[in-house]
Amino acid sequence: MTDHVSDNMIRARSEPLEVSDRRPFVDIHCHCLAGLDDGPATMSDAVALCRKMAEDGIAVAVATPHLFGGFKDCNEAAEVREAVRLLNETLKNNGVRLNVLAGSEVHVDERLCRLLKEGRIMTLADGGRYILLELPFQVCVDIAPLLTELASAGVQCIISHVERIAPFAAPRSTLMAWMERGAHMQITASSLMGEFGRRVQSRAWSFLESGWTKLVATDSHNLYHRRPRMRAAFEHISARLGEDVAHLVCSENPARVVSGQDILSVSLYDQQGTQL
Repeated sequence: MTDHVSDNMIRARSEPLEVSDRRPFVDIHCHCLAGLDDGPATMSDAVALCRKMAEDGIAVAVATPHLFGGFKDCNEAAEVREAVRLLNETLKNNGVRLNVLAGSEVHVDERLCRLLKEGRIMTLADGGRYILLELPFQVCVDIAPLLTELASAGVQCIISHVERIAPFAAPRSTLMAWMERGAHMQITASSLMGEFGRRVQSRAWSFLESGWTKLVATDSHNLYHRRPRMRAAFEHISARLGEDVAHLVCSENPARVVSGQDILSVSLYDQQGTQL
């Protein structure tokens, strides 16, 4: 864990988090670094986005600029770390109460494991345990061998915005096989609000209600069509599945990712104690 995270936001790895602890939101997937990908173009835009994230209740955010895919070979680890350092300095000077950590959203690529060993690819919060993996849309790629290779290095995959890639890139049977190999699923807060359409919204809730998804993130890019919606998602999850579940997927588990702890499972029960 990097020293960007203050003690009053995330506890040390040795001290377990409790679901009953009501914490600010932690966002493990956002594009808030200026000029590195399809997020904010300028530092001014980046500060405005981060200010909005802080107003949305987010205390810690992992900046996850794209690597590979349509962005080729940009945004290697050293560049991301420097961009995060500069952004945090600028946020402090502008009175924005948000701690930004370094990470990346890595598109599936045959070079991934080699470059990770060379220290050129960012894990989430630069912690070495979790990597945010982006799959190609509408093309099925079996990542089972990759999951095995990463696991041998002590790294677990979190698959980004899984509700948007299913069922084309990853049908449920494939996702289940990947989860059995240790993969985790992240859904986007705005998907739960219907901002990517009804089908994506339905899949997002289905993944959440099934317990397959243990992490909600903003995947925010700007203040317009890709804005942070964590507070609204938290309120909707609380109303539909209970506040404990909302805290688990919006605060607790993301905090565990940042601090390198195990991700907790989501168990859903109705008022009679029957599992949903």
